[in-house]
Amino acid sequence: MRQPLAPALHARSLRPSLLFTATLVLACLAGGLLARPAHGQAAARPELAAATAQAASAGTATGFDGVVEAVRQTVIAAQVSGAVVQLDVKVGDRVAAGQLLLRIDARAADQSAAAGDAQVAAARALLEAATKDYQRQQQLFKQNYISQAALDRAESDFKSTQAQVAAQLAQAGAARTQSGFYVVRAPYAGVVAEVPVMLGDMAMPGRPLVTLYDPAALRITAALPQTVAARLAPGALPRAELPGLAADRRWPAPAPLQLLPLVDAATHTVTVRMPLPAGLAGVAPGQFARLWLPAASLADGAAAPAQGVMVPAQAIVRRAELNALYVIGADGKPLLRQVRLGRSDGDRIEVLSGLTVGERVALDPQAAAKLR
Repeated sequence: MRQPLAPALHARSLRPSLLFTATLVLACLAGGLLARPAHGQAAARPELAAATAQAASAGTATGFDGVVEAVRQTVIAAQVSGAVVQLDVKVGDRVAAGQLLLRIDARAADQSAAAGDAQVAAARALLEAATKDYQRQQQLFKQNYISQAALDRAESDFKSTQAQVAAQLAQAGAARTQSGFYVVRAPYAGVVAEVPVMLGDMAMPGRPLVTLYDPAALRITAALPQTVAARLAPGALPRAELPGLAADRRWPAPAPLQLLPLVDAATHTVTVRMPLPAGLAGVAPGQFARLWLPAASLADGAAAPAQGVMVPAQAIVRRAELNALYVIGADGKPLLRQVRLGRSDGDRIEVLSGLTVGERVALDPQAAAKLR
């Protein structure tokens, strides 16, 4: 009996499908081998979004670094020696004019003042007796009971006693004045900036006790090159920038510059001052500031040369006090480089140092950090 042909036909029909599957597997393996880099050959580095540093515009403004100063800042020092027995203020306190700041031990000075007052009382008693005696001598002289010589001696004794009383009064006044040096009061209303002494410390003449400044009168002080200061037009109104403040308080209202009539012999710079508006919150002496001098402020209308290059603001890396960006080298590797920043112009920011025109910077610092 003949066997049925169905199994043979089924096996014959599966051969092309098996051949196709084997071919597909070999192709996938071959593709994987071709895609794998050869031994010792580096994988292709992904492309980073980058921008080219461009030269800053020289026709707008030039920035000069400065510092915030207090118009009135006083270092109150000790005038006498003694232990600090009372300290009523600390750093940051606001004080009123005449408010008690600290007190120095004045027991010895108080005793000296009391002794001076007692000597004044004794001298006044002697003066009273000398005055009455001189008046009697004058009456006796009018009645011809004493000679002129006796009257002259009485007058001399009276004037001598009068001079002694004046001397005692002066000494007592000096003792009372010196006793007032042991009480330190605020000369004006302000903010306590520094208290370098502690309760119980020994105060010596000339030793600083409290540093006080007036927050209502602040200014920005900057140094301009002598060549720029010579071309500064009268009444120039530069823009002041306070980078440490929020955006709404970063640019205070401009004010006329004060140009000091002295040139630093070492740096050949001239100091300029610009007052700040009163009541500006968040500003303190010593804070970094910048004065932007526009080209129109120069007498000849010429702008100062550009100080830096412009890069997109998104390329800047800010870590605490560090300002940096990733510079892409010739090999395509990003390298973190610290820079000093200047003014902001929309979505671009000026780099004053640390970068040259034509260098490429990474626009995505996080992606650049992963490829280092």
